[in-house]
Amino acid sequence: MILKKATVLIVDDDPDVLTAVKLLLKPEAREIITEKNPENLNWLLQRNEVDLILLDMNFNSAINTGNEGLYWLRKVKEWKPDVCVIMITAYGDIDLAVRSLKEGANDFVVKPWHNEKLINTIKDLLDKKEGGAKTTKTPVKSTAGDTSILGESDVMQDIFYKVNKIAPTDANILILGENGTGKDLMAKAIHERSLRADKPFIKVDVGALTDTLFESELFGHKKGAFTDAREDRMGRFEEAQGGTLFLDEIGNISLQQQAKLLTILQNRQVTRLGTNKAVDVDIRLICATNVALSELANENKFRKDLIYRINTVEINMPALRRRNEDIVILARHFAKLYASKYLKPSMDFDAAAINKLKSYNFPGNVRELQYTIERAVIMADDSLLRPDDLIFSILETSTESVVDADNIPLSALEKNAILRVIEKHNGNITRAAKELGLTRTALYRRLSKYDI
Repeated sequence: MILKKATVLIVDDDPDVLTAVKLLLKPEAREIITEKNPENLNWLLQRNEVDLILLDMNFNSAINTGNEGLYWLRKVKEWKPDVCVIMITAYGDIDLAVRSLKEGANDFVVKPWHNEKLINTIKDLLDKKEGGAKTTKTPVKSTAGDTSILGESDVMQDIFYKVNKIAPTDANILILGENGTGKDLMAKAIHERSLRADKPFIKVDVGALTDTLFESELFGHKKGAFTDAREDRMGRFEEAQGGTLFLDEIGNISLQQQAKLLTILQNRQVTRLGTNKAVDVDIRLICATNVALSELANENKFRKDLIYRINTVEINMPALRRRNEDIVILARHFAKLYASKYLKPSMDFDAAAINKLKSYNFPGNVRELQYTIERAVIMADDSLLRPDDLIFSILETSTESVVDADNIPLSALEKNAILRVIEKHNGNITRAAKELGLTRTALYRRLSKYDI
């Protein structure tokens, strides 16, 4: 059905929204009906042949569930199962909007929307309804490095849909998840799908920076600002001008660093060390951490006002054990990738190897799976990978195994402890040494001793 022949019903308790959408769609549609009170929905649907509904997620109505939009969506689908429904949501309700897709909504739009995009969304839905086509969810792929973000599990499909919606906006995004789940790849993929894709993507591991390096790295410095400042240097905020700034390990920065970062984000200006001149910056901010959001909410460790500033939308990258159905897809992807890289024939897995992959917990997540398959491809003698070819990382299995500590040499216990802490801090020797209670020099001696 073309929009010119359609009747569109807009349900929102904000009269400004009703007026704005009516004015936008009036030249495009046959009839526009507006309604402030969702309790009149059934009455309106009985008296009008409605083709599409724009339905707000939140109402101040008699139904007070905290997610009124879902309640009324279910009612609409009960009364008129075939009608198209587009949910209207704010950034903070995107998780709820994604949930609405499982409840039967056809799509959602985020306030404030782009007028042309809203019209195109409505037209596409009506065209698909007329042609009987089903909407599909587009996987997110990143060209970063040698991996892609792949998956057919429900949890990944929800993430893909959310990313497709939020990537074209300038919303600040916080990516949460365990080490190895692909947070950095997700940040890169969001940038590549954004309107800033042709501008710089700058990544900074802020968790590894001292207070002095933090300011110099992010904000830049003038020559002579400190002992080693031999020339003017642009900071990462300025390098990312017009593009995306990705701050990894944001959960590990100090309260002092948090205060400085918050000031920059509020003012959208940076001042290089050694100067009083402020420079305007235009960046899209993406942050990532393996620290749980509940732990970040502890104000003794992290400022809540900074959480709100960086977390317009959050994306939770699931552990691989929560998306078991994706393991074989990813394994075959990595096998193809590394067979090509190492000039080997096309490779696949026998049934026993697939069972071994599926039964393993993958504490190191996708990163561990990737390295496992790379090692298997390199060492394999033929094109069919078998269980013996799949050797899981000692860095992870040492933390998973139940052992009798009374029968293990002290040196082995110390080596395993060092391996676990280094992996925990992604190879950062300074932070690993600090947790182990050693100096960097002492830790390097032990690395040499144990051939790590």
